Amino acid sequence: MPEYLAPAVYVEETSFRSKSIEGVGTSTAAFVGMTARGPVTAGTNPAKPVLLTSFTDFERLYGGLDDLRISGSAATNHIAHAAFAFFNNGGGRLYVARLEGANAANSNTGVLNDPATVAVGKQVRFESRFAGGTEIAGEAGINLTVQLVQEELATTKELAERQSPGTMVQVGTDYYIIGTTPMVTSAANAAAYNALEDTDPLTIISLGIVVSDSTGVVYESGGLAFHPLHPRYAGTVLGANPPKANDALYNPVVLNIGNTAFAHEIRAALFGATRGRTVNLTGGSDGNGPPSTTDYENALNTLLGLEDISIIAAPGSSSFAAPLPAAVNQALISSAQQRRSYRIAVLDTPPDLDIQGARDLKSGIDSTYAALYYPWVTVANPLAGTNPLAPSELSLPPSGFVTGIYARNDIQRGVYKAPANETVSGALGLERSIRFGEQEVLNPLGVNCIRALPNRGIRVWGARTISSDPEWKYVNIRRYFLYLEASIDRGTQWAVFEPNGERLWANVRTTIEDFLYNEWVNGALLGGSPKEAYFVQCDRSTMTQNDLDNGRLVCLIGVAALKPAEFVIFRIGQKTADSRD
Repeated sequence: MPEYLAPAVYVEETSFRSKSIEGVGTSTAAFVGMTARGPVTAGTNPAKPVLLTSFTDFERLYGGLDDLRISGSAATNHIAHAAFAFFNNGGGRLYVARLEGANAANSNTGVLNDPATVAVGKQVRFESRFAGGTEIAGEAGINLTVQLVQEELATTKELAERQSPGTMVQVGTDYYIIGTTPMVTSAANAAAYNALEDTDPLTIISLGIVVSDSTGVVYESGGLAFHPLHPRYAGTVLGANPPKANDALYNPVVLNIGNTAFAHEIRAALFGATRGRTVNLTGGSDGNGPPSTTDYENALNTLLGLEDISIIAAPGSSSFAAPLPAAVNQALISSAQQRRSYRIAVLDTPPDLDIQGARDLKSGIDSTYAALYYPWVTVANPLAGTNPLAPSELSLPPSGFVTGIYARNDIQRGVYKAPANETVSGALGLERSIRFGEQEVLNPLGVNCIRALPNRGIRVWGARTISSDPEWKYVNIRRYFLYLEASIDRGTQWAVFEPNGERLWANVRTTIEDFLYNEWVNGALLGGSPKEAYFVQCDRSTMTQNDLDNGRLVCLIGVAALKPAEFVIFRIGQKTADSRD
């Protein structure tokens, strides 16, 4: 309470309204799996995933749709295709936790100066920042190309000496470094620089770099210096730990420079007697096997720190050999069930699975925080246009499409509406056509089918979780309660450590009632009036004296959630012509 010690007029601010709760977002997804390149979200120093808002963002950071190379053979880049399907189906926000395959390898150029004659401390080479084996189309074995350009700016000695210390200048065949004792190719020529007049011409030399992968140009930088004294020293900007986060994320190469190399030796290693050069990075590999279960678990644990994620999936994990798919499903379920994570897991069935296989898969999992979809979706292969040997069509796991549909449904209708009877954008067909009688077997088990319906296209035709608990049978019920729980949790943090009495209880009741009233007005709750739609109790009837003595405030909330009209039944019978009913 403020103190009033001197006579005066005191003007104070106060609030006459209750706190408000803002509904949390529900359409942000996260994928876990292998990509062509990008920061790895596993291991001893995991990288925190970056928010992506378009497939272009995905390509810049994680590469394109080109196949991965596992054990030397092409493997579908499932995460990339899933990201494309996610955005194509209405998704707008995505995180990707990249994993490396077992024994994945980085590509490199080898030593650019002659390793036979140059000491180890003076060697210069490029290495890929991230492991990966995707090859540039038409360039067998080449993973990345680096185009080097010697940038030259004609100036005078007076103007050159106004540049940042560490700037390299050239006079004739000699090179000097501004701000240092002149570093030249021949020490005897040091006096030649000092003898120059301020108006004498010379050339400022710097490095420009353009990096390309299978998608085209992915990184460009210029004005790089050859001496560590310069703020844009190439060994720092292109180094393993660049000062700018964007360089660490989007530059796929690292320039490794020996610790005893002089500036003019670095320039000579990169260019020799030329002013431009292209070097190739080769030898990259996506590994000889899939990531481990531990990799998936570690990546999912990293994602727990991102509170805006509400949907998680591991597209492509179901294509690996057993027992990895089952272990990944359990890891996804466990992550979704973490306290205060407020998210649902979207699970895939393996490819080429028959009805009995789908039943067997479902029999081994049960959770109110996960949904299972079947079968895989067939799309036009985007690689067929550039690779005549590639098949014209490609089968993909459904989770990429379904998570995008979740997001589209939330934005267009609301999280309370079941994400079913929704078209699958980009789908040409299905790996297996599901008949009505087959869905009669799968639907009660909690296997959500994707079906090709006559004159209605390909649609998600199921909205159940994999839970055996009838109270949490439907995906929209689970997701709506996650939305309510997260919104109330994050919108009532102000109440912590407030005096636990009638005034606080009334404020909490009003805050939550106002939030639920808006939900009812928006059509998210069942009932003809607010009293039928929800109730909020926070008073002596919900708390004992023991609760109060131990600092607990207990609020009881009940809502009448809307369940989907899964079975629409019209009962039709004959009536007589003279019926008076």
